[in-house]
Amino acid sequence: MELHIPTSGSLKAKRAVVKHVVETCKARFGVAAAEVGFHDQWQRAELGFAAVGGSQGHVEEVLDVVERFVWSQPEADVIGVARWWLETDA
Repeated sequence: MELHIPTSGSLKAKRAVVKHVVETCKARFGVAAAEVGFHDQWQRAELGFAAVGGSQGHVEEVLDVVERFVWSQPEADVIGVARWWLETDA
């Protein structure tokens, strides 16, 4: 997810918002989460989330909840969202 953090005036302020989103998603929804892009820009962030499950439907539900949570954050505006799937035949 690509975010714009309009109230951020420093990397420290940006990282506070990013840390809250990442840590909350990990704790509440059991996903892996990290800041994966725009590390040196004050008002932009790219977050990556990963989930593993027994069915694609379950993983979609988890990621939908994560996405809704991020959209609900008043400190961040979502600029874009993309999803990639890795499936195995095993």
